[in-house]
Formats: sequence, C-alpha cells, structure tokens
Amino acid sequence: MGSNLNLEYRRDWIRKMAGVCEASSTIDPTLFDKYEVKRGLRDLNGQGVLTGLTEVSEIRSYTVVDHDLVPCEGKLFYQGIDIEDIVDGFLHEKRFGYEEVVYLLLFGELPTEGQLEDLKDLLAEYRKSLPTGFVRDIIMKAPSSDLMNTLGRSVLTLYSYDEKADDTSTENVLRQCLELVALLPMFAVYGYQAANYFHEGNSFFLHPPKWEYSTAENILHMLRADSQFTPLEAKILDIALVLHAEHGGGNNSTFTDHVVTSSGTDTYAAISAALGSLKGPRHGGANKKVSLMFEDMKNVLNDWEDEDEIRTYLTALLNRQAFDKCGLIYGMGHAVYSISDPRAKTFRKFVRKLSEEKGMMAEYALYEKVEQLAPEVIANERHIYKGVSANIDFYSGLVYSMLGLPTELYTPLFAIGRIAGWSAHRLEELVNAGKIIRPAYKAVCPHKEYIPMHERK
Repeated sequence: MGSNLNLEYRRDWIRKMAGVCEASSTIDPTLFDKYEVKRGLRDLNGQGVLTGLTEVSEIRSYTVVDHDLVPCEGKLFYQGIDIEDIVDGFLHEKRFGYEEVVYLLLFGELPTEGQLEDLKDLLAEYRKSLPTGFVRDIIMKAPSSDLMNTLGRSVLTLYSYDEKADDTSTENVLRQCLELVALLPMFAVYGYQAANYFHEGNSFFLHPPKWEYSTAENILHMLRADSQFTPLEAKILDIALVLHAEHGGGNNSTFTDHVVTSSGTDTYAAISAALGSLKGPRHGGANKKVSLMFEDMKNVLNDWEDEDEIRTYLTALLNRQAFDKCGLIYGMGHAVYSISDPRAKTFRKFVRKLSEEKGMMAEYALYEKVEQLAPEVIANERHIYKGVSANIDFYSGLVYSMLGLPTELYTPLFAIGRIAGWSAHRLEELVNAGKIIRPAYKAVCPHKEYIPMHERK
C-alpha cells in the first residue's frame, strides 16, 4: 500500500508542478514581434531564413517578377537535375531508381552502368555485414512499439561495433553512411517483426535480404511471410523512396543533421538526431496521420461521393471537432510549396494504377475529392498567406496502405529514403568545415535577486 501511495503522490506532484512549469515557460507572444523573431526560422511570407548553402538539392516554389515573389508550380532538383526527369528516366529504362539517386546525391553526378552496379554490390555486401547477434541482442531483446525509436537505438548501437566510429574523414563517413543506407531497411522491418511478435502475439519470422534485390524489393521480401510481391508494388515503393530521398537543407530533420554535424560529432549521433526529428507528426510522422485521418473519415461519412458531406468533415477537422482534434487536414499544405508539391504530382501518376490493381478505386476517388475540396475549405476557414496543395504525405499514406504495409512502418520508410539526403548533407557540412551552428535566442526574463531559503514563501 505504501508503494502505491508513494506512486500516487509522485503523480500528483508532477501534475501540479506541470502547471507551474507551463506558466513559467510561457513567453508573451507580442515579444516575438517586438524583437522581430523569425519563428520557425521563417519570415511573415513563409520564406525560410537563409542559414546555409547547399548543392545537394534545390526546391523552387516561386519566381521573381518585378522584384515580387510570384508562386509557381513546385520543382525539386537533385544535384541540379529535375526529380520528374529522374523518375521518368529510370522508369523508361525499366530500372529501379533509389540506388541511382543515392549515387547522385552523394557524388553529384549520375552513375554509369558500371558505377551503379558497383554501388549495388557494395550495399548488398553491407547488408550481409550486420554484426553477429545484433538482431537478437539489440532488436529482439527490447522491441519497441515505435519503430522510429527502434531505428534510433539501432543506429546509435552501431557506434559500439565500429572501430573508427569517431573518425570524421570523408572516406570513413562515406563508408558509415553507405552502411546505414544498406542497414536501415533491415532495422525497420526486423524491428516491426519483433514488435509484432512480442506485443501483438503474431508469428515471428526473419527473411535475410537477397543480394540481387533492390532496396524496395528487399523491403517487401523481408516484410511479407511469403516474400511475394508484384512488379508494380516494388516499382511504386521504389518511387516512394526516390521522392523521399532528399528535400533541401532546411527541412527539420536535415537541418538537425547539419546542426549536429557542425559540432564535430560522429555519424551515428548525427543520424540518430535526424531520426528523432523525423519522428514528429509535423514532419515525417504526417504520412501516418494522413492514413489514420482517412480511416476516421471513411467511418464517419455516409457517402464517400457526397461533396457537401466531405466539406462538412473537413470543416470539422479545421475546427478541432473531428479525428484527433488538432485542427489540421493532414497531407494538405507545405511550408515551402503553395501551388503544387512536385513529389505529390509525380506520385499521383502511379497511385491510380496501384488502386486499380488492388481494387481500391473508391478510396482513390475519395482522396481525389479531398485534394480538390480541402484548399477551398482551408481558404474559407483560415487566413492563409499562400495557396494550399497536397504534399507528398497525402498520397504516400494511401500507397502504403494499398501495399499492405503496417502503419508502424510509414515513418520508418520515410527515413529509409531520406538517409540518402542526410548522408549527402552530413558530408557537405564536414567537407566545407563551417562554424558550429549557433543561432541566437534573446533572453526576455527580468533579472531577480537570489532569496535565502528561510525568506522564501
């Protein structure tokens, strides 16, 4: 009984002091304007504050006309090459594209056939090099229901197995990054299998990766009990990885990668920090939120084709009356793009094909209607400074559900793609040897006198 009372006392104390903590942490919102603080490192027009330079990728969302910023169709370039051209290129040649994009982002140019084969062989070799007992001792012995935490723990643990863990030379960091490109899919899928067994009581199996398979093929092979998948399934998952591979230096997780790398720390610490950032529902966790939001929508709507009913639901979302009551239509809008997100536009071309193969055209039609109606509802309900369009998370959630992927893997799949971009940015930060990143925060707390203990009230 004493132990229970002690536990209840601790809970009550934390509950009470949380209110004190919240009150002491609240800053007068007018001070942000007074001191011209760029909250979120973005100005009033939503443009990011310039904090660095990069050659890894470029995001274009506006053009300059008579010194004014005019929104345009979104464009994304990997090492100067339009992502739409990259996808069209490898699809036209009937190849998988993710490994090619890894090469492009890391080395700044498209690989020759021989260079691409060398990279594929190296990644296949690294998949075989997972330390003996790693899955048993690290993944199986402490299965986490949140696979982003599994990824972070696995990446950090690799430090203990690396004899050159703290070596930040280009050669060594490149080796570490390529190993992570190869191993992250295994950490995610094996982590899911372990959690699915220990937490859900389902059958447990581990398929070793196949040398001849691409990253996308290996994910489906390792995930499914029968290891079976269709060519279209593997192709669309590969495209998802390509579109998630990189998105500029200013997105939250990549900027985190730059910040942590600038301190001079090791690769495993930098990448695990980026993983922690990506986990958040405002960043990589949004694709899971999109899927859950649509599940709720499908249960609430009487008629998936009734536009008025859909508008009513979307309005309720914005007014915190539906789904998670956070006031957001997940998958709609982006910090940079306004007219269109080129990744969503590219992805949309293939979603319909998969919907037809899976017999899910009704779900696809609902997504289309929400994409059409949401900007109108948002414009009516909110004061917005720019247009709103579907982002990559809007369709990736639908694709993953059609592929039969568990929601627990949605954000880890984002990370599996984005490790390519994080690696390229880490190398860029190290090679350019800039200063440690340290923006300023202005202290606005008034000075106080120290009060001796016996005089405090």
